[in-house]
Amino acid sequence: MELRQLEYFVAVAEEANFTRAAARIRVAQPAVSAQIQRLEREVGQQLLDRSRRSVRLTAAGAAALPYAKTVLQAVSDMQVAVDDVGQLIRGTVSIGTVTSHNVDIPRLLADFHADHPGVEITLGMDSSDNLIENVRTGRLDVAIAAVGPDEVPDGVAVETTTDEAITAAVARTDPLATRKTIQVTDLRDRAVIALPVGAGIRRQFDRACAQAGVTPRIAFEASSPLELADMAERGLGVAIVPESVPRGRDDLHALAFVPELRGRLVLAWRSAGPVSPAARVLIDRARRLLRVTARA
Repeated sequence: MELRQLEYFVAVAEEANFTRAAARIRVAQPAVSAQIQRLEREVGQQLLDRSRRSVRLTAAGAAALPYAKTVLQAVSDMQVAVDDVGQLIRGTVSIGTVTSHNVDIPRLLADFHADHPGVEITLGMDSSDNLIENVRTGRLDVAIAAVGPDEVPDGVAVETTTDEAITAAVARTDPLATRKTIQVTDLRDRAVIALPVGAGIRRQFDRACAQAGVTPRIAFEASSPLELADMAERGLGVAIVPESVPRGRDDLHALAFVPELRGRLVLAWRSAGPVSPAARVLIDRARRLLRVTARA
């Protein structure tokens, strides 16, 4: 059964005449007759009574007509829906972020919504590992996540938002506050305050510890580097944070890791597989916003 057979059948039923139906759908009359005959053979019933001057529906034809119209309308609606998405009349985009980043998400979403109010936007937070995996598998359209200094995860394209050193931060009263640098081996017997497993900075720190043969004692975990810094200020341990976090905090002292540890925040999107028109527009806007911010 073909869509054109249903289209021809509906046209003949509504026009009650093969010639007028053929003219309406701009097809030769013999082709209309042939396709309807094929449809009747497929359904096993005569749908049209051709014995009179005016073509009429048989009982089987009357039963079939509403369904034929429904199918044709559904196909038309599907095309409209596809066209709407392509023109960004409606659709959805999903965004994920780590808890702390430098991207002006409110501005990005507000500008996008102003231009495309019919597109639904969802925003959530998660660990970097989960964010990257969700982008790779298509559960997220775009994410802001932490990766290694030179890392580009499989199946994902990235653009850097920040690239900075990872430091150890302690209270001014801590014995380590007299030093400027630190090695991960110096933390062997210290309480460490870190982001949860799955966070990009935590992954870099854990990797450095493993290479040095150190098992850090993670005393506290928090989802935000600012929370880590707050706990370190109160003497609860050594916080592992981006170097920008301790700046301007009078009660916090930062130590550079030797060898250096670095963390990188990126905008990530799928490099393979389908990307919706709405997602493509949002990704392009986010990348332009990053470049404008970098020049400012």
